[in-house]
Amino acid sequence: MNKVEDLKAKVLEAQSKSDIAGLYVLEAEAHEVFDEATIQGYYANILDLALEKLTDTLESHRKMDLSEVQDFATTRALYEYAMEHYSAGQVKDAAALFEVLSGMTNDDKFAWSLKLHWLAAAEGINLEGFMEKMADIETTQSNGTFYISGFTKEAQILLDNAKEVEGK
Repeated sequence: MNKVEDLKAKVLEAQSKSDIAGLYVLEAEAHEVFDEATIQGYYANILDLALEKLTDTLESHRKMDLSEVQDFATTRALYEYAMEHYSAGQVKDAAALFEVLSGMTNDDKFAWSLKLHWLAAAEGINLEGFMEKMADIETTQSNGTFYISGFTKEAQILLDNAKEVEGK
């Protein structure tokens, strides 16, 4: 079996098991072997599986556990999907996705971070403005998270203002 066929077999096996984490493990190899159209389909499959898992999670009234491999991979895929919307200028859609993501895990740090993403997008701050004014990339990198987890004082001001509005 050649390299492409071997990788396709591994991908199909992971997909048949709804193994999002397994698909992420194959990601680097997929970029080496597959053409751009196949890569787009690869990520679409990850997203489809993540959306199915999200639906199952919401219907079962449970929260995702980021210490569990599949929940972690699912959350990562959904975060990337929300950031794609944000990057494409679909700020309202991104805000809605961030709102859902902020409440779907048992991880307080993730929830807090996504609440800041949500508030910024809901205020109409585009991704460029968010990255420049709200995000602290250096802290995020040192945190080692897949999501923006370091923020500036300006982000805290946005959060404080939102709390004041909620209190009224």
